[in-house]
Amino acid sequence: MKAIWKGHIRFSLVTIPVRIYNAIDTAQTLRFNQLNKNTNNPIRYEKKDKGTNEVVKPEDIVKGFQYEPGQWVIVDKSDFEKVKLKSTKVIEIEGFVDQEEVHPTLFDAPYYAGPDGEVANKAFSLLCETLKETGKLGIGRVVLRDRESIMLIAPHKPGILMYKLRFPDEVRSIEGVPGLEEVKTNKVELKLAKTLVESMSTTLDKISMKDNYQGALRDIINAKVEGKEFVSYEEEEKPVVDIMAALKASIDGAKEKKKPMKKAGATKAKTSKKNTVKAKAS
Repeated sequence: MKAIWKGHIRFSLVTIPVRIYNAIDTAQTLRFNQLNKNTNNPIRYEKKDKGTNEVVKPEDIVKGFQYEPGQWVIVDKSDFEKVKLKSTKVIEIEGFVDQEEVHPTLFDAPYYAGPDGEVANKAFSLLCETLKETGKLGIGRVVLRDRESIMLIAPHKPGILMYKLRFPDEVRSIEGVPGLEEVKTNKVELKLAKTLVESMSTTLDKISMKDNYQGALRDIINAKVEGKEFVSYEEEEKPVVDIMAALKASIDGAKEKKKPMKKAGATKAKTSKKNTVKAKAS
C-alpha cells in the first residue's frame, strides 16, 4: 500500500510521525473507454483554445481563476508553494469530540493512517489506545491534493481510520427536499412496522455487502469475451398493496425465514411412519 501523505499528528506536546493511505481500492471499479463504433478505435480528446480553436500543448496550459466575466488571474506552481499552512506537514488535533456530534452527512472519504517508522510505534499505539478507552474522536486539519480538509481521527483495529469531513456549509439542508411533510402515524400500522423491524433485526456481517451491479457487468463482459450470449431477466413489477396487508405478510415472511431448518433424517423418519400407517389402513 502506497502512502499519499507523510507528516505528523500532533496533540498538545505529543508529536507522532505518520503516513496516510487511501482506504478505497479504486481498482475494483470497472472503467470503460469511449470507442468509435465503426473502427473500435479509442476516442482521443484534445485540449483546444476556445478562441482560436487551436490544440494547446500540456506545457502551455496554466491554472486561472475567473474573478470577473472574461477576467482571469493566473496562479502558477510557485504561487501554490507560497501558501504555507501548518497542515501541509502536521495534522494538529484541535480537540476531541463524541461521535454523535458528527452528522453522517459530513463524512466524505476514508483514509488509513499508520506509524512512519519504528520510532513512531509507541506514540502511535498510545494514541490508538487512548481513543479506544475514552470513546473520543480527534478533529484536525490536513492539506491533501492542494486543499485543506478537516479530518476526523478514529481508532480502527491496530491502526487509525481518518475521515475527510465536508465543511458544514457544503451540505444542503434537508428542508430543501420537496414533498416532505409531517403525516400523522397510525398507531396500529406503527406497531406492526416496529414488529417487522424487530423480526428483521440482524448484524451487519450477515448482510451481503457485495456490489451486485459490478458483478453482473463482469459476467456480461466475460460472456462477450468468450463469445457467449448472456441471458438476463426482467424483474416483475410488484403491485402496490394495502399497507396493513403488506406489513402482516412481511412479518410472516420474516418469521418464516428465521425458523430453524428441520433435520433431513427426522423428516424422512416421519414420512416413513406416515406411509406405514397408510399401508395398514389399506
